[in-house]
This record gives sequence, C-alpha cells and structure tokens, in this order.
Amino acid sequence: MKRPTFYEGVVVALAASLGASVLYRALIAILPGVWVLQGVTAALAGGYLLYLLARSPARVGRISALALWALATVITLFLEPSLAVHLLVQITLVWLIRSLFFYSGVLPALADLGLSGFALCVSIWAAERSGSIFLSVWCLLLVQALFVAIPSNLQRHGPRSRPRAWQPEDPFERAHRAAEGALRRL
Repeated sequence: MKRPTFYEGVVVALAASLGASVLYRALIAILPGVWVLQGVTAALAGGYLLYLLARSPARVGRISALALWALATVITLFLEPSLAVHLLVQITLVWLIRSLFFYSGVLPALADLGLSGFALCVSIWAAERSGSIFLSVWCLLLVQALFVAIPSNLQRHGPRSRPRAWQPEDPFERAHRAAEGALRRL
C-alpha cells in the first residue's frame, strides 16, 4: 500500500475539522465543556489512528495498536486530568503509533515527534486566537499532514567499508551463491 500523500492529509484535516465542529456543537448543549472537549479529542485521535492504520504498509499489530490507544484513552478519561494532559496523551499516542507503523529508524521518529509538538503548538495558538474548534483541529491536522515529507528511514550510512581480513568462506554462502548463479543461467 502506498504511503499517504499531503493532499490526502488535507482532505482528512478538512473532514475531521468539520466532524469535530459538528460533534462539539451537538454535545456542548447537554454535557459540561471539559467532558465534551476531551470526548471530541479522543474521538478525533481514534479516527485519525484508524486512518493511519488503514494507510500503513504494515499488516501486523493493528489491533494491538488500537487496543493500546483505547486502554490509554480510557485510563486517561477515568483519571480526569486537565485538558492539556489529555491532549498530550492523545498526541503522544498518535506519534507513537505513527512512528511504529511508518518509520524504520529513530531519527525519523524524532523528526515526527518534533512535528507533532509543533502541530500541537499551532493548534493551541489557533484556539487562543480564534476560539474555533474547526480552526484548531484544521491547524493541528494540517501540520500533521506534513509527516509524509519525513523519509521513512533517515539512517546514516555506516562507516566506510574497510577491507575485511581474509576469512574462510562459509559453506552456506558458497552454496547460496551457486544456487543464485544457476537460477540466473536458467
């Protein structure tokens, strides 16, 4: 499966922003504001994780990742932390799962962590300036959509190859090369 594209991320950001706004407006009339914000945040993170897992090239660990997210979210909601702590937990879970499913090294995961932190800062700034759930979610997910620009592997090339000291050839390696040569001749 292909990696997500930035334009796909823009569409997801728009759909999630609209959905979060509608959900917030529908629930704010019947529930306290902090509960609604935490519920909308959890629903938004869950939906985004479902999108990421659907687009991930990895085929194993999806149910475990969703179970980890659900368990952490339920524990967080049960403990009733502040909205800031709840946001940090959700952003951290999204970062962790995206790092596990889309990157094969530590450097890309750290770059994604920086991107996630920046996205959270931009989202908070938009919320303070506008007071709009739509703009806050839009800014958060628009910056998050840039994760596709992070290469999946930023590992440095190892040290220059040095000539190896002579070692006796492994019989398995010799048989393997002979089998590959026979296949090429066919």
